Amino acid sequence: MWKRNMARILITSAIPYINGIKHLGNLIGSQLPADLYARYQRGRGNEVMFLCATDEHGTPAELAAAKAGKPVAEYCADMYAVQADIANRFGLSFDHFGRSSSDQNKHLTQHFAGKLEEAGLIREVSEKQVYSNTDGRFLPDRYIEGTCPNCGYDRARGDQCENCTKQLDPTDLIEPRSAISGSTDLEVRETKHLYLRQSALKDQLDAWIDSKSDWPILTTSIAKKWLHDGDGLQDRGITRDLDWGVPVKKGDQDWPGMEGKVFYVWFDAPIEYIACAGEWAEANGKTDADWERWWRTDKGADDVRYVQFMGKDNVPFHTLSFPATILGSGEPWKMVDHLKSFNYLNYDGGQFSTSQGRGVFMDQALEILPADYWRWWLLSHAPESSDSEFTWENFQQSVNKDLADVLGNFVSRITKFCRSKFGEAVPEGGEFGAREQELIAELTKRIRAYEGHMEAMEVRKSAQELRAIWVAGNEYLQSAAPWSTFKEDPAQAAAQVRLGLNLIRLYAVLSAPFIPETSARMLSAMNTLDTGWPDDVDAALRALPAGHAFTVPDVLFAKIADEQREDWQNRFAGTRS
Repeated sequence: MWKRNMARILITSAIPYINGIKHLGNLIGSQLPADLYARYQRGRGNEVMFLCATDEHGTPAELAAAKAGKPVAEYCADMYAVQADIANRFGLSFDHFGRSSSDQNKHLTQHFAGKLEEAGLIREVSEKQVYSNTDGRFLPDRYIEGTCPNCGYDRARGDQCENCTKQLDPTDLIEPRSAISGSTDLEVRETKHLYLRQSALKDQLDAWIDSKSDWPILTTSIAKKWLHDGDGLQDRGITRDLDWGVPVKKGDQDWPGMEGKVFYVWFDAPIEYIACAGEWAEANGKTDADWERWWRTDKGADDVRYVQFMGKDNVPFHTLSFPATILGSGEPWKMVDHLKSFNYLNYDGGQFSTSQGRGVFMDQALEILPADYWRWWLLSHAPESSDSEFTWENFQQSVNKDLADVLGNFVSRITKFCRSKFGEAVPEGGEFGAREQELIAELTKRIRAYEGHMEAMEVRKSAQELRAIWVAGNEYLQSAAPWSTFKEDPAQAAAQVRLGLNLIRLYAVLSAPFIPETSARMLSAMNTLDTGWPDDVDAALRALPAGHAFTVPDVLFAKIADEQREDWQNRFAGTRS
């Protein structure tokens, strides 16, 4: 049974496409900051539901499956297992990692379409669509590549240019070609599709976005641009001529004229956020009531705070199309309270790119170093107010200075000194003096600031404050110098060491959202399961009593040598094969 005095936080990360392993730019754009926030909220004692899934429908899945020589369903099942394993090894603490190809998502997508049709928000359109004579089929948006008319990028897709984020129609592209065969033998033929009448909901969406005064400027500026620039918000096609996807139905009823068609991936993918909770319930022997209390405001979700994380290219769909689906249904579904969007992480002078295999990918990163090295660098350099860039020199510097010199060095010095002078147990010593009280006051101030940044989802500022908290411990240790004090006043040195060992536990608790594996190692070394949040810093620094046994941990973070850095730079200078 849940406790009603906790805050209830629903968190979703943009769901990654199934077509291959994701790069570090994908990771920091959604899943990793969402995990940071989920771990922090759990650490504060709140009830969290953290959901993500693989996005398995649409062109990318079909193309990737064809390239792999597998049936698309088999390919998706295989890649789901790969992505789930890598996510687990990166410490992504999803309550459930679902699949957009689930039965739950199929039925819910068809349900929403039926409700929208009942509300008069769907219209049937005869439209001209690109047909490839070479491939013998209609080509949906993503099956067509060409040059973007807006920015000139020569690998723009028929639905959106990933370079400038402009939403496109396939016929907008200059020199279009088939993504299947590369053929330019294309012609335009007539076909019928369903359109969501987003334009009818423009004023409602505008007012809803205006009510979100605490959203990042990046989020609201993109949403407002699509609402008001040019001709304003346009109706959006929600069906495609594809074999793989959610079959077009009105609820459980057939849709005349739509036989053989599927819903557009961007219609069904956000609905998977909701369906994923249904998958979680089924996987854990729960009831519908257990997941509906997160998503239905008439069934308990009225006190839920819902936060979404995504890259800036996903903002138009999440601020306009998905809210239009929910508002248009007329049903009491929980809508997002805060949408945290990110700019792009670039790679060594260029762009990360899944399609071009450029950059460091999640599996490759873990072959080189444990997850916490990457988590720390990515989060402390998150592309929030502007794009940021990964360079190997910066990565090396951050690991060596922040993780090895500041945090790792503190833990090593205090545990080894204690073992040499007092043994592997917390020494007793005297009471804390003025120097210790000054540290407690500084830590109290900094921890409150850290909490404020974390609550506001200011990722880089949170990392900066956490590092300052680590630095404060090092400065205290340098100032107190228990190795010198021990010669004159062993009792005072013992008190300083006692405080230092308790600082390790406190650092483990505060650092867990950023570096969870290392945090667990620190707690294990301190021989404690106490993860109590330091609301009272003075009390937190007395949590491990005199006589409490501990062990000296292995080196927490190994420094990166110049030779290693150069080797990795050369290894990842080209593209992934």
